[in-house]
Amino acid sequence: MQNTVRAWMNDLVVFVDPESPVLDALSTMRRRYINSLIVKKTEESPEYGIVTSIDICDKIVAQGKDPSKVKVKEIMSSPLITISPEMTIAECARVMKEKRIHHLPVADESGTVIGMISANDFLVIAETMGRGDGERLLS
Repeated sequence: MQNTVRAWMNDLVVFVDPESPVLDALSTMRRRYINSLIVKKTEESPEYGIVTSIDICDKIVAQGKDPSKVKVKEIMSSPLITISPEMTIAECARVMKEKRIHHLPVADESGTVIGMISANDFLVIAETMGRGDGERLLS
């Protein structure tokens, strides 16, 4: 079994405009069965951001806000914490634990986001390890 992030990351990255209403971001997440979106860089915001289902829960639902009236840029996290595709799965898991995050964008040497890995991906990784399809990586 490959033990690098590259082997397990999802290379389909879905982006959202920072000016979009949170409702649009939520609809995109639900339609694509994903829990995070990368917020595009703009002239106004030259850094990538991320918006997650947890952000929507904490910053919209729990506060009784209307998601059609709040822009993504108001609830996104930025700048991004990113990892290299060459990082090991064990290192990736440690970053998630230390930073208390569930979604990690994967960036190439130039800083371009090329993939995503999430805590849910570790369920598949652990299952693969448990079935004897690979060496124990997360010890």
